[in-house]
Amino acid sequence: MTTIVSYFKSLLLFFIFIALSCPSFAQEDIWGNWIMYFGTNRVSDKISIHSEVQYRNHTIAPVNIEQLLLRTGVNYHLNSKSMFTMGYGYIASHDYKSKPKAPESKEHRIFQQFILKNKLNRVLFEHRYRLEQRWVNKDFRSRVRYRLMTIVPLNKKELEKGTVFLGLYDEIFVNTKQTFFDRNRLYAALGYQLNKDIQLQLGYLYQTINPYSKNYLQIAITFNTDFRSNDE
Repeated sequence: MTTIVSYFKSLLLFFIFIALSCPSFAQEDIWGNWIMYFGTNRVSDKISIHSEVQYRNHTIAPVNIEQLLLRTGVNYHLNSKSMFTMGYGYIASHDYKSKPKAPESKEHRIFQQFILKNKLNRVLFEHRYRLEQRWVNKDFRSRVRYRLMTIVPLNKKELEKGTVFLGLYDEIFVNTKQTFFDRNRLYAALGYQLNKDIQLQLGYLYQTINPYSKNYLQIAITFNTDFRSNDE
């Protein structure tokens, strides 16, 4: 475990060194940074609570906020491979070099999603279908998203404590009324399963928002704890 943690630290320090030493990486249109927390916490056999915080930056160094995204929801587990979610999100967006306390855009969002998982040998596939109703500065918009994600354990056959894994996904966003294509996100990451509850990922995201594209360094921690009582 010490070796894996050291490797993650080395990768992170490498990206920070690049950000501080190369002037072009400080530009808003070259690289950005997302620091993220995700949680799915089981409270009963069928119900879990989703929680999420994303601190997104215009630059690779986390010093110029682009968005603060807060999202929560209630998950209904049909079985071990599928679940429905109803949730709410709040997104505060800032222009490049704007004051952190004054977002130029505020969005309230309601979403519904369905997740379906399947496995082929050791590779886990996750299909996520999401509908969004968005109020952006009181302007109503709606959007449909689909994400295909794969998790490939590298040093073990299963995703368990001590597993190093490769995470890959592509997600497409389409609007229902405005310009059809909204954006596309292509992601690759190296992850580590610290224990049964905690997972770490260090990744790279390439986002296209027609016709604009940008690179992002992503740092994520996932905390999935089962809060069901032992006597349930």
